[in-house]
Amino acid sequence: MKHKIEVFSAGCKVCTDTIDTVKKLAGSEHEVVVHEMQQKEVADRAAQHGVRSVPAVLINGKLAACCASRGIDESVLREALQ
Repeated sequence: MKHKIEVFSAGCKVCTDTIDTVKKLAGSEHEVVVHEMQQKEVADRAAQHGVRSVPAVLINGKLAACCASRGIDESVLREALQ
């Protein structure tokens, strides 16, 4: 099943590391879209999805459990993409 993965980023080191990890795990099987939070419409969209800190990852429009704490939990993200 192909997933749409959205990453909300502020351009920080942790965010860029998260983007790299998501792209690595997603490979060519899934669609990855990166949103920069400096844009008001992106910040508004993030708030609608419950994003309270970045980096944050949405999978198919739902906030992924991999980002429930600080940073990203790669094993939880990997499981969500299966």
